[in-house]
Amino acid sequence: MSPTLTETAHAGLRRMGSTGSTCGTSSSLVKVCTDHKGGINWVSLSPDGCHLLTASEDCTGRLWRTSDNQCCKVLCGHGSYITFCHLENEAAFTCSADQTVRKWEVSTGECLMVYTGHTSIVNRILVSKGYIFSGSYDRTARSWNVDTGQSLQEFQGHRNCVLTLSHFSSYDVLEALDMEEKEVKEFLVTGSTDCTIKIWEVSSGCCYQTLRGHVGAILCVVLDTSNGELYSGSMDCTIRRWNMVTGDQLTVFRHHQGSIICLEIVGRHLYSGSVDRTVKCWLTDTGDCVRTYKTHKHSVSTLKYHAGILFTGSGDACARAFNTKSGTLQRVFQGHSFIINCIQIHDNFLYTASHDGALRVWDIKDLCQQNKPPIKKERSLKSKTSHKGSLSHIFNNKVGCSLEVSGQSDPAELV
Repeated sequence: MSPTLTETAHAGLRRMGSTGSTCGTSSSLVKVCTDHKGGINWVSLSPDGCHLLTASEDCTGRLWRTSDNQCCKVLCGHGSYITFCHLENEAAFTCSADQTVRKWEVSTGECLMVYTGHTSIVNRILVSKGYIFSGSYDRTARSWNVDTGQSLQEFQGHRNCVLTLSHFSSYDVLEALDMEEKEVKEFLVTGSTDCTIKIWEVSSGCCYQTLRGHVGAILCVVLDTSNGELYSGSMDCTIRRWNMVTGDQLTVFRHHQGSIICLEIVGRHLYSGSVDRTVKCWLTDTGDCVRTYKTHKHSVSTLKYHAGILFTGSGDACARAFNTKSGTLQRVFQGHSFIINCIQIHDNFLYTASHDGALRVWDIKDLCQQNKPPIKKERSLKSKTSHKGSLSHIFNNKVGCSLEVSGQSDPAELV
């Protein structure tokens, strides 16, 4: 099976991008880490914030201390490039084109376990509740016991590559009242280039739901478990909203003009990055597009919300920071020479990882302070029956952003 479609279309469109940057300059660069000898495909931050893990085309993973941004361990052992990584406080996990998943000890860099069984490139892993899940170009997902390495299930049913993984428990999506006398079950969500999303019962490996409606490969999935909803982005240029319990399609978001590469939910807002060079902000309740962020010169490959700021990475080799309340483009981070594949944020520092092989560290303290919400009087703005914030401000068009609906309220942050 050829991985060509996925290599071209997925957020790891790793080789897309310009050979140089035309973006404006930025003075907040702290450090450039160039230890890798190949492109960086992903970067993961440990829950305690002490370490970063990078996954590279040079077949190695590297652990970095966030205290001084020094490489402290090199993870060697994979026989081909590393596609993705996940970092816990004491253990690191990597998956590779060598068809394996590996577990590493953070303190020593020693490989503790090799999970085998896939017959093609493993392009995604997810660690949750004692399980490690993997998705592969071999059309399957798999699960193992994290600690023992025991193979638990092979999830078979997709007709093409598995690109994206998510996990949830039945308790996450059903009211506590509904869960009385019912066993809590774990579920795996997989998105594939066969244009479907499948929801699997983890313990049995049985397919619980197949979500059909997309006519292009599924590139990204995010869950809103508090509302029992799932959002999927596809090469068909649409985002679709689904009921996770019934499998019903609820809304189709249609305004993008290119494949949807990345998604993030923040309160009642959904942010989407696309091959059409824009990020859009949508109201999850209605599906209305309320903003479009436009200054990217190439595909938007990754995005992350932090402290009232939307950070984006692009195939134009730049990262950008937008104020989500005003829509203003506040900063352009220039210096990479190829697509930015992933970004992380910790302790007022932005980390950008690129296919140029560099991990760049940027100081964003001033941005975070500028966007710090004002201190409010001690009164609740939440509805007693809602978990979501309210829309409270009117805004005008700003540089780098357009308002989709005249007079529409400003995307509010979580209260």
